[in-house]
Amino acid sequence: MPPAAQLLPTHQRKIVALGGGHGLFASLSALRLLTDHLTAVVTVADDGGSSGRLRDDFHVLPPGDLRMALAALCDDSEWGHTWRDVLQHRFAGSGELQGHSLGNLMIVSIWELLGDTVGGLELVGRLLGARGRVLPMASEPLEIVAEIRGHDPDRPDETVVVHGQHRVASSPGVVSSIGIVPTCPQPCVEALDAVLEADWVVLGPGSWFTSVMPHLLVPDLADALVATTARRLLILNLEVATDETRDFRAEDHLASFAANAPGLRLDAVVADPSVVDDPETLRAAAAEVGAELVIAPVVARARPGVHDPLRLAAALRDVIAN
Repeated sequence: MPPAAQLLPTHQRKIVALGGGHGLFASLSALRLLTDHLTAVVTVADDGGSSGRLRDDFHVLPPGDLRMALAALCDDSEWGHTWRDVLQHRFAGSGELQGHSLGNLMIVSIWELLGDTVGGLELVGRLLGARGRVLPMASEPLEIVAEIRGHDPDRPDETVVVHGQHRVASSPGVVSSIGIVPTCPQPCVEALDAVLEADWVVLGPGSWFTSVMPHLLVPDLADALVATTARRLLILNLEVATDETRDFRAEDHLASFAANAPGLRLDAVVADPSVVDDPETLRAAAAEVGAELVIAPVVARARPGVHDPLRLAAALRDVIAN
C-alpha cells in the first residue's frame, strides 16, 4: 500500500468491492461498517428472472445485482430501511408483473428518464441514503460463455459450450473455462477510476464463475486491477464445492483465479476455518498468487453458509488496518 494510504484511518480508506448477487451483498454489508468511501463494481451478465426479462425487453443492463448492491448500502434509518424494502419488493400473482422486483422496474424507469446509467444509480442511491456508490463493471450487458463437462447428464465425459449466466449457474456439469461476449465490452469509466484510485480492492465472495471471475475477463477492468496501487483481497466462499464449483477445494479457487488472471496478484485471502481442509496447502496456494492467507471465523453462527456481517467486518478490519 502507498505510504500515504497507510497513514489513513480505516474509515477514510477508499475500498472497491467487486462481485454480484448475494455474495456482493455480504461483502458490502461488512465493508460499509469499516469505511466512508465504499464503491461496488457489479457484474452485468444476469440473464434470468426479472433482470433477464427487462434486459431483453428494454435493451438495458440487467438491474437485479445493481439493485441488491444498493439495498446493501442503504442508510440505517427508518427512511433508508423503508426504501430498501420497497426496492426489494417482488410481485407475486400470475400477471405480467409476476416475479418482477419493484426496484428493477424503478431503476429501468429512471434510466429511461435520465438516459444515464451511472446517474440513475446515483439517484436511487440518494433516495436510499446509500453509504457508498454502485457502478456496473461494464457499460453494456454481457453474456457468460462457458465450456462445461457433463452438462448433459447422459454424456458425462462430453464438453459443450453453454451460453448465458443462468444456464451456466444451473448446469449439473463442471465448468472448465469461462468467457464473456462481447470479449472487449465498453468499459464503465467511473468503475475504472474507482479501482485506480482505491486503497483496497475486494473480490468475492459469490458465485465463482458467474459473479466473481467475469470482472477479470473485462479487459479494461482487468488492466485497471493490475495497474492500481491498491492492495487486493479475495474472500473465499463459505461453500467452496457447490453448483458452479462442484468438486472444488478452497485451493482450487486460487488456481482458477491464477488461470483467469495470470498477471494479477493478490495481497490477502480470507477464508473461514470451515473451508480449510489443509491450512498449509491453502497457504501455499495463496502464496502462489502473492497473498497472505488469513483464516478467520466469518460464518453466521446460526446460519451455515451465510456470512455474518459483524464477523466478516472484524476479519476484514484486521487485514485492511495493516
